[in-house]
Amino acid sequence: MGAAMLSELATEIVVPVCAVIGIAFSLVQWVMVSRVKLTSESHASSANSSKNGYGDYLIEEEEGINDHSVVTKCADIQNAISEGATSFLFTEYQYVGIFMIAFAILIFLFLGSVEGFSTKSQPCTYDKEKMCKPALATAIFSTVSFLLGAITSVLSGFLGMKIATYANARTTLEARKGVGKAFIVAFRSGAVMGFLLAANGLLVLYIAINLFKLYYGDDWEGLFEAITGYGLGGSSMALFGRVGGGIYTKAADVGADLVGKVERNIPEDDPRNPAVIADNVGDNVGDIAGMGSDLFGSYAESSCAALVVASISSFGINHDFTGMLYPLLISSVSILVCLITTLFATDLFEIKVVKEIEPALKKQLIISTILMTVGIAIVTWIGVPSSFTIYNFGVQKVVKNWQLFLCVGVGLWAGLIIGFVTEYYTSNAYSPVRDVADSCRTGAATNVIFGLALGYKSVIIPIFAIAISIFVSFSFAAMYGIAVAALGMLSTIATGLAIDAYGPISDNAGGIAEMAGMSHRIRERTDALDAAGNTTAAIGKGFAIGSAALVSLALFGAFVSRAAITTVDVLTPKVFIGLIVGAMLPYWFSAMTMKSVGSAALKMVEEVRRQFNTIPGLMEGHAKPDYATCVKISTDASIKEMIPPGALVMLTPLIVGTFFGVETLSGVLAGALVSGVQIAISASNTGGAWDNAKKYIEAGASEHAKTLGPKGSDPHKAAVIGDTVGDPLKDTSGPSLNILIKLMAVESLVFAPFFATHGGLLFKIF
Repeated sequence: MGAAMLSELATEIVVPVCAVIGIAFSLVQWVMVSRVKLTSESHASSANSSKNGYGDYLIEEEEGINDHSVVTKCADIQNAISEGATSFLFTEYQYVGIFMIAFAILIFLFLGSVEGFSTKSQPCTYDKEKMCKPALATAIFSTVSFLLGAITSVLSGFLGMKIATYANARTTLEARKGVGKAFIVAFRSGAVMGFLLAANGLLVLYIAINLFKLYYGDDWEGLFEAITGYGLGGSSMALFGRVGGGIYTKAADVGADLVGKVERNIPEDDPRNPAVIADNVGDNVGDIAGMGSDLFGSYAESSCAALVVASISSFGINHDFTGMLYPLLISSVSILVCLITTLFATDLFEIKVVKEIEPALKKQLIISTILMTVGIAIVTWIGVPSSFTIYNFGVQKVVKNWQLFLCVGVGLWAGLIIGFVTEYYTSNAYSPVRDVADSCRTGAATNVIFGLALGYKSVIIPIFAIAISIFVSFSFAAMYGIAVAALGMLSTIATGLAIDAYGPISDNAGGIAEMAGMSHRIRERTDALDAAGNTTAAIGKGFAIGSAALVSLALFGAFVSRAAITTVDVLTPKVFIGLIVGAMLPYWFSAMTMKSVGSAALKMVEEVRRQFNTIPGLMEGHAKPDYATCVKISTDASIKEMIPPGALVMLTPLIVGTFFGVETLSGVLAGALVSGVQIAISASNTGGAWDNAKKYIEAGASEHAKTLGPKGSDPHKAAVIGDTVGDPLKDTSGPSLNILIKLMAVESLVFAPFFATHGGLLFKIF
């Protein structure tokens, strides 16, 4: 079989060093963003212009606006957004913290009871001749890794939100110097979040493995089974972040749009609109904090799935630490690759005109994918033996290192294909969105019909890409192949997150420009940044959904192996009932989240109407609206409404596994995966297309768009209604579904020992 060229000591050094480089790079980016001053100090110290690199170059007079008052206004608005986002997340984390502790106790009790809380060593699951650590140890360490994953996930989301709210007003101020300067601030801020998350996720996982190894010693099977709790912790927090944040942001957005744009005919982000602060807060808690936790969960789970399968393969049996940590080596190289890629956007090429923004973001994806392909080849060549065996449902399958490279590579390139297909269907540069915009001529109904059709059609190519990835990676390296393919798709996570976070930061920057009363020219620049961000956000969601499909399939394979199921036979009633119920769950979940947004938006619309009708001088701009009430409506609604969908996802595997057994649960997981992926892709793309169709009409950049506009025309009002319908689809239900399919799979894997021993109570009784 041979050994890897990279020694164990080198692996021990490479992984943490790359993680530390990632954290250091994110801090450097943050320092660069912080050079843009938000106080009038920069004017006072303009004589010493080298102090912050800009001096009075930043505070230039523009079109008769007193810039001091503009800077002060921007700072005030930024503070209001930051305070709103922070207070919401703290409230959310209080509830989530209670859940975290309760679920940690549940993990300990369920897994500890497998051997009746015995402290004696037991025969290993996959090799009965060897003795492994007691089930009680797995219970304790799984609980610890669950808490570690949960805390890292919460931290990822919170830090992302803090960085975004720190950068939004700075992006607005830089827009006065030109679109290129504003782009760099927004992109650097996104990079801070991307690198912090990727590096933190890697470092915490690496430290956990090494600390657990002190107790487990040679029992790698038990060690990596306990590590799966890390993925469960990451995704369970992401679920509440995505659902809670999604309900918050869309309740505010729908309320602001329906009353502001459609009824009162005032621009988006107009300071007279009472829901405008809540809307901007929502961008940060949903699109930034929620998405950060979500992608961290995907990363943690794909790593855990690969490690679990590897621990019962030749890597684990022969105690080949370098081969074992192959998933972490890929993540380490990805940090270096994404670092080089980021420099292309921020330092090597400067954006001078609006039309260069979107290509620059797309180039980031292409460059990172090409460089990562080379990186994967190097890691596979030096980090994996020329041939090794992988556990494949009871037998060991011989795999060559070039086959493993192809598994990761196919996942990486499938991610890029899904990204570009998503862009084709959601960017207003292409015909699908323009057709949707054109359908607004005849009203909102045709707009809705065209948008739904576009969403359903956009599922076709991504599903083929995922199917080919699964076939290739499984043929070469069984379930391990699928796990590393998922990791390949997520290997450019730092760049992907930077591009993703850039969108909401630009959106907020535009809102701040509008509220601070800055000139139309600046609003045009921030709108251009935002429009590009909208498309890239859709690309990010495509990545998240595609990787979720591969991750959950890999976790499903690990669960089937751990639960000692030899085959999943669809023809047996136990499995088939699970399959059909599992396929229904994404619909049930979507119904809950959509209705939550609807009922919260209803309250918001009523409150915004009440303020317009009862506050004298509000429409004329003489009186200030009551922003705080709208923020409170969104906060209360999202905290209350995130609990039922969260409970549905978290309790389903526990109930099914305990009462119906592992065969039925395997059916539920397969059904949820198959239907969840389709709904998630179509929901995200439909919503993205409606949003960009509206922006296409508003921008009026082409002759065709001018015939549909201007703002306030009947086609524009129809487009706003489509966008409003699509909001909960693209930002609440769609993105939350990928967490549903991953989370149920990883939860089943963590509880597999309990289900295999004590599950299926109903079938035992009857």
